[in-house]
Amino acid sequence: MHDTCDRPHVHDHDADARRPVRSKAAALILLSFAMLIVSLDQYIVVVALPDIGRELGYSARTLQLVVSAYAVASSGFLLLGGRAADLLGRRRMLVTGLALYALASLAGGLTTGPAPQLAARAVQGLGGALVFPSTLAIINTAFAEGRDRNRALGVWGGSGAAGLVIGVLLGGALTRMLGWESVFFVNVPLAGGALVAAFRLLAPDGSRTVGRVFDLPGALTSTGAVTLLMFSLVQGPALGWDSPWTVGMAAAGLLLFAVFAVVERRSPDPLVPVKLLANRVLAVALVVAFMFTATFGALLYFLSIYFQDVRGYDPLQTGAAFLLPTAVVVAGSTLAGQTVTRFGLRRTLVAALAIGAAGAVGVGLALSVDGSYVALVPGLVAVSLGDGVVFTLMFIAAGTGVADHRQGVASGMASTSSGVGAVVGLAALVLVANAGTEGLSGEELRVATAEGIRTAVLVIAGGIVLTLLAALNLRGPSGHPHRSQADSAAST
Repeated sequence: MHDTCDRPHVHDHDADARRPVRSKAAALILLSFAMLIVSLDQYIVVVALPDIGRELGYSARTLQLVVSAYAVASSGFLLLGGRAADLLGRRRMLVTGLALYALASLAGGLTTGPAPQLAARAVQGLGGALVFPSTLAIINTAFAEGRDRNRALGVWGGSGAAGLVIGVLLGGALTRMLGWESVFFVNVPLAGGALVAAFRLLAPDGSRTVGRVFDLPGALTSTGAVTLLMFSLVQGPALGWDSPWTVGMAAAGLLLFAVFAVVERRSPDPLVPVKLLANRVLAVALVVAFMFTATFGALLYFLSIYFQDVRGYDPLQTGAAFLLPTAVVVAGSTLAGQTVTRFGLRRTLVAALAIGAAGAVGVGLALSVDGSYVALVPGLVAVSLGDGVVFTLMFIAAGTGVADHRQGVASGMASTSSGVGAVVGLAALVLVANAGTEGLSGEELRVATAEGIRTAVLVIAGGIVLTLLAALNLRGPSGHPHRSQADSAAST
């Protein structure tokens, strides 16, 4: 016996979901490009942070908000975005997200103070929260689970993983030549072009499914809970961890999570179905996604600060320093789909994490006040290879064994976990890196900054090892669509 959590009431819905594109190849290029835009913007501002901070008046502790405001808003709305994609239409949510993205980017470049700029970054995060799960859900429903989907997600993942690093590279060039405002303005034509292409390359969405509800109480409570908790983590260093605001926001977030759990148990069509949580592959993917952005993702931030504040690189030189990692990330992510088909998901994921951990250790040991870029190269190559492969694999895992009409929610869950990891990881690691810099200036500050970043990178290596231990629990699945334990757990 099945209830509304198990399958939709109208037979045509999954059939519509399997025909979301007009040309698979062209649509895959578009979806990968949209993913690159969203991913790129998480870090395109990183190289421009010193200039933004000086011109707009950010303090050393609040400057990370330019990155975190995006991550907080994105994390808070990803589940809502995934649900909306399933129920309201994946193309509709994609074009809505791209439109918000373009408008917020324009506003971010025109602002003259921290408050309006952070508001614009938050709206960008909302746009990303609609775009990200929509692209992933369209791919997961257009390509059959197994080899075809793995290859498609390899291309999509390569674009996303590359976007994180290309953002730093492009941000450096734009900041040097056109000023920090250009790192916002560049998104306007990119997102606008993708929006227009979406109408041409993606088939219109079908009608809404009869009998399924939006679960608005669940969407609102989950969004509020994640947003409040993430905001408390981001503001903790600036306001103080014992500040009434910090404690109050964290307490309110935990309370909303409790309310969300109650709402979900009572909902006839919950936002997060119990059977999805029983999917062991998805459960491990959520842990890996959280840890990935808390470790690999945070590394970009600290390397950018190291190159500029310790080594004295200008924005363009900093961007150039990321050329090699970018190439390795793209190669690793693109090849990940073919590799997992041949060797299996668990084996490939564990190997990639081992390589990434070794690379992070190498980078950490090579970081010093007067160290050379050449000394960083072996570690950068290894950690970038792990970065590219893991990024793709965690989303392959998230879609394994999930029915078509739940792909948006599953995508939203994985990307929410990823976004939360980015905020938690950066907040914690900034504390580690800045622990010995209080009250210092000049050469003393430069030395302390280098030592703090070195410690943070070694902590990142430890976090990657913990991720590897979690990945060992991924038993059974491989690249073959019928070898996953999740097939029977979540496809009904």
